[in-house]
Amino acid sequence: MKNLLLALALLSAVPALAQTKKTTVKKKTTLVKKAPVKTAAKPTPAKTTTAAATPAPAPAAPLTEAEAASGLREALTQGITKAVGFASEKDGFNLNDDIHIPFPADAQLVATTLSALPGPLGKGAVEQVTNLLNRAAETAAPAAKDIFLNALQQLTLTDALGLVTSPQKGAATQLLRQKSETALNTALRPSIVQSLDQVGANAAYNKLIQRYNKLPLVTPASADLTDYVTKETVNGLFILLAQQEAKIRQNPAAQGTALLKRVFGAK
Repeated sequence: MKNLLLALALLSAVPALAQTKKTTVKKKTTLVKKAPVKTAAKPTPAKTTTAAATPAPAPAAPLTEAEAASGLREALTQGITKAVGFASEKDGFNLNDDIHIPFPADAQLVATTLSALPGPLGKGAVEQVTNLLNRAAETAAPAAKDIFLNALQQLTLTDALGLVTSPQKGAATQLLRQKSETALNTALRPSIVQSLDQVGANAAYNKLIQRYNKLPLVTPASADLTDYVTKETVNGLFILLAQQEAKIRQNPAAQGTALLKRVFGAK
């Protein structure tokens, strides 16, 4: 009897035990490990290398009157030499539109009248005379060099300092002209007289004037070319000199010496 009761008790306990086991079974959970998030590395600031500061060049000493005078004379001496050289070449005047010497203005009526006439003393003769005037200037030009260089010595120290700092391209040439043009005309005149005869300009011009003066109802014209050609030659040389001065002022390549670079190179 006891055994029967024990068996019944065991049977009744089985479902409860099974239920208890079900509730006590723990669900296995799979833990998925997340990969650690990598944080972006902060950019390393570039190292800045501080270059050693270059000391500023010391300011140039102010230009003195003596330096200005020496530089100006050197520049104009160079300019005079080149200007006279260009003018002395064949066709230096004749084919240069800047300094070509035309038929005398006060004899334009002679040129116009004779150019309309036939024969050897017509238009061809007028053109020939014009060419010979330029040949005479080219022939006389070398004598102008020493005359110009002597006139250059008239520029004072005070003149020089103002001239080298002037914004005008031909300032020194202009002042030289004001101070010496009359004297230059006088000094060059004998060379012009000689060259007019040498190239045959006087003889050719005299023939034209003689023919013109024989025409009826005309006012007789003068046959003197000397003053006219002298003035035009000096004028042409000053034009060439001004061009050379402008080159030295504006073009570093034309500043061939340390003194010229010192005087004109800083501008």
